Amino acid sequence: MKRQAISRHYPRSAGNRPLSMIRIRARAGNSRQGWLTAPGLVIPVALGRGGILANKREGDGGTPRGTFHPRKLWWRADRLSRPRTFLSSRAITADDAWCEDPADRHYNRPIRVARGHEGDRLQRKDHLYDFIVEIDHNTKPRVAGRGSAVFLHLARDNFGPTAGCVSMTRSSMLHLLRRLGPRTKIVIG
Repeated sequence: MKRQAISRHYPRSAGNRPLSMIRIRARAGNSRQGWLTAPGLVIPVALGRGGILANKREGDGGTPRGTFHPRKLWWRADRLSRPRTFLSSRAITADDAWCEDPADRHYNRPIRVARGHEGDRLQRKDHLYDFIVEIDHNTKPRVAGRGSAVFLHLARDNFGPTAGCVSMTRSSMLHLLRRLGPRTKIVIG
């Protein structure tokens, strides 16, 4: 029964099987940029302004070193159609945000925030969060201050560093999403 439930989750139109692993490494000579590699994929990425860090802390600008898994795709349905992917997905609404306050019991979780209140809003004016892949960094267990809102998302036009995420071009993200599944290992470092 469990196998059937999982296979129903995978879209037939995605074609290939999900990747078993992707690897993200810093580029030689530039710790703020790097490469995402997997069989048949080589994608340039922007990394956190602090480079890849083994001891990630809230606000340090570092991309966490470790092995993670994608949890969910969040996307701007008001701007784009749902992309093909093996991941579960959710459209981003105006009230969606991410809790980055280590003192809050909802730390490093998605939250709903009424307009006019604080929070890292997922619906942004720029296009960085048009696609967000939520990963399981600092989730089991969640440790206050060990980092929050670490995503795969879209890059700035100048490919500038992130606050700790991994970012890429829209075309690269769409290509990756077609091959990303919930069991894909994301090895950073």
